[in-house]
Amino acid sequence: MNQHSHNHHAHHRAPRAKWSRRTRAIAGVSAALFVGTAAVAATNWIVGLDSGSSGQGQSRPISNLTVEATASPSPATLLYPGVTGDVVVKITNPNDFPVTVTAVELPDDTTYAAGFTDSALSAPKAGCTTATSKVAWTFAATPGSHVLTDPMTVAANGDPGNPLTVTLTDAATMDLTSPQACSDVYFQMPSLVDVTATGGAATPTVSPATTGWTS
Repeated sequence: MNQHSHNHHAHHRAPRAKWSRRTRAIAGVSAALFVGTAAVAATNWIVGLDSGSSGQGQSRPISNLTVEATASPSPATLLYPGVTGDVVVKITNPNDFPVTVTAVELPDDTTYAAGFTDSALSAPKAGCTTATSKVAWTFAATPGSHVLTDPMTVAANGDPGNPLTVTLTDAATMDLTSPQACSDVYFQMPSLVDVTATGGAATPTVSPATTGWTS
C-alpha cells in the first residue's frame, strides 16, 4: 500500500466529532471572543503584579453645620423667672451625606440671650439685652459637652429632613433677677461653642424633632 493510499484510508476511518447544541453554542462564543483577543491569547508569557501596586480613591470634603433660631414651631414651654423653657433651632447640613449630632458645647452661664419684640428677631427689646436679660443655656455652668438625650441626624444636603427643626426641651433658663422688660419677648440664645457630630450613613431624623440634655 503506498503512502497516498494509507493516508486516504486513515482519513475515512477517523471518527466524526458529535457536539451537542450546547457545546456548539459555547464553542461559537469562545471563537468570537478569541478573534478580538488573539494577541493576548496567543502568548504563553505570564505577567505578575509588583508589590505596592495600588489605585486612587478620594473622600468627600466636610463642611460645618449651621444652627439658627427659628420661630416655627413655637416653644411648648415658655420662660419666666426661676424656670426653664424650650428653645427651637434649625440645623442645616451642607454636606452630601447625613450628619448625626450627639452633643453640644455651651458658652458660660453669664453669656445671656438678647430679647426681641418679634419672632423674626429683628426688633430689639429695650432693657432686655445680652447684658441684662439673665437668660442663659441650661447647665451652662457645667463646662464641657452636654450629651443629647436623643441624637439628631440631619439628612444630606437637598434631601428631605434638611434642614432639621429641633425643639430643645428645657434648654433655656431665666434667672430670678431677670428684669420686667424681658416679659413677653422672644430670645435669641447665645451662640453655641461647638457640637459633637459624625458624618456617614445614618437614618435621618424626621423633622420637627425633640431632644435636649439633662446635665
